[in-house]
Amino acid sequence: MGFLGKLFGKKEEQKAASGNVDVAASAAENSIPPEKVGLDGSFDESGLAKRVAKALDDAGISDSVGLWVAQTGNTVVLKYNPDAESVLAQAEQVAQGVDGAGAVNTVPNS
Repeated sequence: MGFLGKLFGKKEEQKAASGNVDVAASAAENSIPPEKVGLDGSFDESGLAKRVAKALDDAGISDSVGLWVAQTGNTVVLKYNPDAESVLAQAEQVAQGVDGAGAVNTVPNS
């Protein structure tokens, strides 16, 4: 199980298995803000966070470290434990590359 399944459940993994979504096309076609486009191209309040979780899985970043993904609008929030500091820079870079991500904030888990 990767980040996507761990954070959002098996159902979201199944949506992601159907292939990558063209976020720009889905947003334009369905009048959905890019950060709200889900894994299947439909509206999803947590669409950006789910697509970032999938991108972290695709990048091979281990979900065994204490790293969580959330979003506030078009800002990706990466909350982390000290054991995730070794992958944090890579996770930030991956998150910044996801369509719809306007910014990435990192927050230590306290």
